[in-house]
Amino acid sequence: MTDQNQKIKKRYNRIAGLYDIMETPMEFGFSKWRQSMLDQAGGRTLEVGIGTGKNIPYYPDHIHLTGIDFSERMISVAGKRYGDRENVELRVMDAQHMDFPDDSFDTVVTSCVFCSVPHPVQGLKEIRRVSKPGGQILMLEHVRSHKPVVGKVMDLLNPIPLNIYGANINRETEDNLLSAGFSRREISVTNLWMDIFKAIRIQNMKHKDALQNKNSD
Repeated sequence: MTDQNQKIKKRYNRIAGLYDIMETPMEFGFSKWRQSMLDQAGGRTLEVGIGTGKNIPYYPDHIHLTGIDFSERMISVAGKRYGDRENVELRVMDAQHMDFPDDSFDTVVTSCVFCSVPHPVQGLKEIRRVSKPGGQILMLEHVRSHKPVVGKVMDLLNPIPLNIYGANINRETEDNLLSAGFSRREISVTNLWMDIFKAIRIQNMKHKDALQNKNSD
């Protein structure tokens, strides 16, 4: 694990017990956004960066959920709350280097995770890898605003959350998805609040794309 990974992991381990309190101001809008996104989950589902498990109550009862996080203490909090659920499995794992085989999951979920993954493109490549062909990726993420003044302010303020708990407020997640191998036609984006909080839905067409590229050679 790189030094950057270790620093961010230590920060999340340090704040695990206070994390939900720190996140309270964001929950006013987030609860309805979580519900809307997670209603779409189906089949074998992976949540990347499950943290303290705040999304777990919003999932449909019929899915099998695997939740991963690289912070042992965050997973410990989630386990104390939801570890007795038969359809929930919690594992300590780095999103950038997952242990799952290719094409493992029908649905992959992220919720304000790719602000803190140290190497976001690598993490998104892993999500693409473990998602089944035709599978869906559901993301609720905050990103850098493209409004000139707002974007510059976010750049100036970014060191504050980054140094407190390792979260960037100026990530370009849509560009990172393209760098990770997703195509624009796979990606659907809905602005939830300004152009900062977004719901992103991806239909993973990786094998179809590979076949088309092969036929065009």
